[in-house]
Amino acid sequence: MSTTELSELRRTIGQLRQCVGALRSRYGDASAVRRLANDVERLDIDTAELDDHPQAVPVQAKPAERVPVPDTPYDPALWSGADDEGVGGYKRDQR
Repeated sequence: MSTTELSELRRTIGQLRQCVGALRSRYGDASAVRRLANDVERLDIDTAELDDHPQAVPVQAKPAERVPVPDTPYDPALWSGADDEGVGGYKRDQR
């Protein structure tokens, strides 16, 4: 993460902490508020951990393997006896 991203993350965590504080003043020590406070604390810990590690090198995705598709028509024998989708047995008697 860049310094700008970490700064933005810390700012957002600070805003979350303020919101959870407002919820605590309204709902007291409800279990949902405690869980939210724990989540914000965990985000803060994880952010500090990211800040301690050197920036990781992004993994390059492998290019998709290309499969050549010929422009020549398929052999009509490939389709003999096959039904057209949605037609329900069209040309079934012809062989």
